[in-house]
Amino acid sequence: MLTEERHFLILSLLKEKQTVKLQELVEHLQASESTVRRDLIQLEEQNQLKRVHGGAALLQRKGFEPTVIEKIARQPAEKQKIGKAAASFIEDGDCIYLDAGTTTSCMIPHLEGKRITVITNGLMHIAPLMTAGIKTIIVGGQLKESTNAIVGSMAVRFLSQYRFDKCFLGMNGIHPEIGFTTPDPEEAVMKSIALSLSNECFVLADSSKLQEVTFSKVAEVSSAVIITDENNDSSLEPYINLAKVKVVTA
Repeated sequence: MLTEERHFLILSLLKEKQTVKLQELVEHLQASESTVRRDLIQLEEQNQLKRVHGGAALLQRKGFEPTVIEKIARQPAEKQKIGKAAASFIEDGDCIYLDAGTTTSCMIPHLEGKRITVITNGLMHIAPLMTAGIKTIIVGGQLKESTNAIVGSMAVRFLSQYRFDKCFLGMNGIHPEIGFTTPDPEEAVMKSIALSLSNECFVLADSSKLQEVTFSKVAEVSSAVIITDENNDSSLEPYINLAKVKVVTA
């Protein structure tokens, strides 16, 4: 098979699935692992895709925001590990802000039994927080249906009344130079304000979000601890001197 044909098939599979594993590409193309790795390097140099640990991911469009259902299906095992690691930073007596999102939601099962107060703009977090017996305050404002996040000027005013020991934010893009970004300007404002009101801030994001840039900037990467999953050293290296990075492994 010609190089151009392999590249076309790789990009077609990525458009269909968003992320693909290296072994899946080897089987799909009937090519050697070294050949596929070389193809991925070439396509990344052409800005056609992004290599991630064990495979490749499609580059995000700047303003594209996946729905909650789409997000749940992406990197579920990695999100579970990140959520568990993030919950370990919470201590009894903490007042925390829990951002809307599928990765932050993975913290909630590990909060049961903790004597804490949670303020959240994530509608999908309410039922599991109640089940876990956590004292919860829900932000008031406008509901964004695609992500089940509460946003808008009323939400900003509501949130500004509080101060937090820690905040835990989801993020769509993490770039060493551009910083933390998210597609929706209103969600970016909520994240930025929560960060400014917190003594400590943690950004939860699987490794496919590294080197990504979306539409609205939230903050510099130095402003938060980044909790992510195991990745190749070349992807993590640009962040080591800029931010604290917590890498979770299997």
